[in-house]
Amino acid sequence: MGTVLILYFSGSGNTHQLAEAVCQGAAEHGHAELLRIQPEHIVAGRYPIENIAATLREADAIIFGSPTYMGGPAAQFKAFADASSELWRDQALASKIAAGFTTGSGLNGDQHGTLSYFAMLASQHGMLWCGLDLPSHHGPQGLNRMGSQWGAIANTTNPDLHPADLATARHLGRRVAQLACQFNQLQTEATA
Repeated sequence: MGTVLILYFSGSGNTHQLAEAVCQGAAEHGHAELLRIQPEHIVAGRYPIENIAATLREADAIIFGSPTYMGGPAAQFKAFADASSELWRDQALASKIAAGFTTGSGLNGDQHGTLSYFAMLASQHGMLWCGLDLPSHHGPQGLNRMGSQWGAIANTTNPDLHPADLATARHLGRRVAQLACQFNQLQTEATA
C-alpha cells in the first residue's frame, strides 16, 4: 500500500470536487490525502513549503490539481510550484509517481496547458508522469469524455461536475495508487 497526496488549489469549488473524486479512487488501493492550497497559506507571494516538505518526501505519489486560468494553473498553485524548488535541489521527489487534473469552463479552454505544466514540474523533480490509460468516452460511464491522455479534465459552467468527469478522476486516482503500489513492490524486491 502506498501513500498518494492530492495537492491542489480550488477557486470556485469545482476543482475541489475533482480532487475528492481522485482521492476516493486512490483510497481504494492505499492511503490518500487531500492537501488543499488555500490563499491564506501564501505569504508575500510565497507558499511555505517547509510546512508540508516532510509529507511530500514521504509520499509515494503526488497528483497535482488546479483550475485552468488563462491557459495554465492558478497563481496559488504556481506559488507552491515555485516554492518546491527547495525540494528540487536535492531531488527529494525523484522517482515518485505524478499525475494531474484540472477544470475549466471552456470546452477547449487550454486545459492541456495546465496538465503540461504539471508534467513539466514533475519532470523537473525527477518524478514519473502517469497519464490516463483510457480512450475517449470509454466504457458505459463514458470515461475520459474530454479525450485527454495527459490527465483528468472536467469541463463545466455549473456548480456540479459531469458524472463522467468525476468517474474519470476516480479512475486516475486508482491508476496512480495501483502504479505506486507496484513500483513499491518492485523496489522492495530489488533491495531484498
